[in-house]
Amino acid sequence: MKKWILGLTLGLWAGLASASLATHSFTLDNGLKVLVREDHRAPVVTVMVWFKAGSIDEAPFETGLAHVLEHMMFKGTEKLQPGDFSKLVARYGGSDNAFTSYDYTAYFQQYEVSRLPLALELEAERLANLQIDDDEFYRELQVVLEERRMRTDDNPNALAWEKFQAVARPGTGYAHPIIGWRSLLSQLQPEQARSWFQRFYVPGNATLVIAGDVTRKQVEPLVKKFFDDLPAGETPPRPKQTVNPPAGERRIDLTLPVKVPTLFMTYNVPSLVTAEDKRDFYALTMLSGVLDGGMSARIETDLVRGQKLVAGAGASYTGIQRGNGTFTLQAAPNPGISLDEVESALREQIKKLQTTLPSEEEMARVRAGVLAGQVYEKDSVMGQAMELGTLSTLGLDLALSEKFGDELAKVTAEDVQRVAQQWLVPERLAVGHVQPEQGEGK
Repeated sequence: MKKWILGLTLGLWAGLASASLATHSFTLDNGLKVLVREDHRAPVVTVMVWFKAGSIDEAPFETGLAHVLEHMMFKGTEKLQPGDFSKLVARYGGSDNAFTSYDYTAYFQQYEVSRLPLALELEAERLANLQIDDDEFYRELQVVLEERRMRTDDNPNALAWEKFQAVARPGTGYAHPIIGWRSLLSQLQPEQARSWFQRFYVPGNATLVIAGDVTRKQVEPLVKKFFDDLPAGETPPRPKQTVNPPAGERRIDLTLPVKVPTLFMTYNVPSLVTAEDKRDFYALTMLSGVLDGGMSARIETDLVRGQKLVAGAGASYTGIQRGNGTFTLQAAPNPGISLDEVESALREQIKKLQTTLPSEEEMARVRAGVLAGQVYEKDSVMGQAMELGTLSTLGLDLALSEKFGDELAKVTAEDVQRVAQQWLVPERLAVGHVQPEQGEGK
């Protein structure tokens, strides 16, 4: 890409606002899965190609490779010179980009709807005929190294988070940064990129998503025209990666040139993919809202305005992942308050959730807030394409978002207490204390 993203904001729940829009699915003989979402509100189309290939799939010696390959996808093919892809998109009024996450890599183009054939032809061309030239690879690798310097190496807060993640999710592909460790990234070779492309960029490992002012009748012949002749290839294995059994409580103390001290606390919890009881996903979502769901939430009420311990704090649940999810608390103390005091206060909040049921009023407020945020933030064609691609790539039900409100309504206060007792326990916890270097933060 052009852009590397550490935390992808998913358009996962667009379907809440578009549940009545038709969605079609078919698979070509070579294994390419195709999803079509009809949304005729405006004459536009978004085309995305998703590959089940992300940072989690990298071996320890090749961290950053998934992201570097993403960059190389905008270089030459048999018919296109380096840079031609994006120039053609722009010439016909479109926009394009891509992103790499831990779980997948995706590419997208957005146009006025008459450009759909162009979008499909371009995607098919680079999937069939990508050329990874040695000189182009080394030039692009320098671009990625510079990207890493700007986003992480020269950003103490990002560097602190990267170091904390290495202990928060041990033994999994989530423990290394998507952009890769600098020392390993700098040693990547063109042959590794070619091997990655051959292993993962095959039709059977991809989902093509087309969303916008289109119909299946219109789309299917075009997809077959451009993608039917691509060889199927071998679909690579993707082993499950979980922090299970629990790794035990872990701690890391960092001193970096940050401006203010920061506390990280992350629990290894199930995701919607890994949870044996899917109700846990919805209960953990509600639990996050009880702690951090606006001005009435407990962290804001008790720790920010009440005890005045923290200048800022939050809680978040990352539950849409191929591997286990995370439940994270983060806080910056007020002057004169230590990180130990803030950690004790947050542990007390967890204990309170484990021993006292949330009130019905609290549950209703959180439920409304979660639903409202998801409905209003993601009602767009791009958001719908994101939703379909994410669900398909993670192997989740495409109708999941339509059921989300009903599933959330079933969560009881007892469910919230149960998941707090079951999952927010010391043996699943990693704690990070980040202190400014001497002279910083004065």
